[in-house]
Amino acid sequence: KLIFGTSFGYMDPMLKVASDFKDVKFEHATGFKTADNMRTYDSRTYEGAYLAGVVAGGMTKTNTLGVVGSIPIPEVIRNINTFTLGAQSVNPKIKTKVVWIGKWFDPPKEGEAAQSLINAGADILFQNTDSSAVLQTAEKNKKLAFGWDSDMSAYAKEAHLGSAVINWAPYYIKAVADALDGKWKGGESAWWGVKEGAIDMVAISDKVPAETKAAVDKAKAGLKDGSFHPWKGPVVDQAGKTVVEKDAMPDDKFMLGINFYVKGVDGKVPSGSK
Repeated sequence: KLIFGTSFGYMDPMLKVASDFKDVKFEHATGFKTADNMRTYDSRTYEGAYLAGVVAGGMTKTNTLGVVGSIPIPEVIRNINTFTLGAQSVNPKIKTKVVWIGKWFDPPKEGEAAQSLINAGADILFQNTDSSAVLQTAEKNKKLAFGWDSDMSAYAKEAHLGSAVINWAPYYIKAVADALDGKWKGGESAWWGVKEGAIDMVAISDKVPAETKAAVDKAKAGLKDGSFHPWKGPVVDQAGKTVVEKDAMPDDKFMLGINFYVKGVDGKVPSGSK
């Protein structure tokens, strides 16, 4: 009577099945379509990207960071930008280079993209892809990198700085409790972050200096109590236009529609990302 669809690609099939089985409750991860008996849930992965950025900004020696991007949709563009903003919060000189591979998982392509970023001067790599190839490529080149989606420290002990990991458990516990208690409502969308325990930076390396770890802890505390937003203004885009005014905190509608690069990210957003 309660079914979870845990991939974006399940959205339309789940919507169709939901219309055929009105007495069943459907939960869809990362989607944007709902129904009377179907709702969506997602993690604010950009908050994990910000925490990784703080670490990268405090550790880079070249002031050049590299990101292996998967699919150029707002979620991924938002993560690249927020990673950059996190790094710039401790080091305003940061530049970020991006290589897109057009897939979520393709270890050979991820490795090639990582190598090209290192060749272009990046000494710390971040990814929005699912394998450990980026981290392992960093290790081979004696550079540093982050894990994504799971704790990847075992794959590259020297290179690994920390892993940004989603924890779906808090939402699942609440969703099941809602269903059991008769409080479950369709048509809703949940977007949970550090505050709810749905995203975190784990296994932070001993290499990370105490002052950088303190900056991560401070950002985390602000995300938990709602006093801090990674996009708190002023935020400026590539063209120098102010997209978030000084001291303003953007709403979720703005965050969900990000399809531009912030100042400091090299290159152009691939077409079709809107």
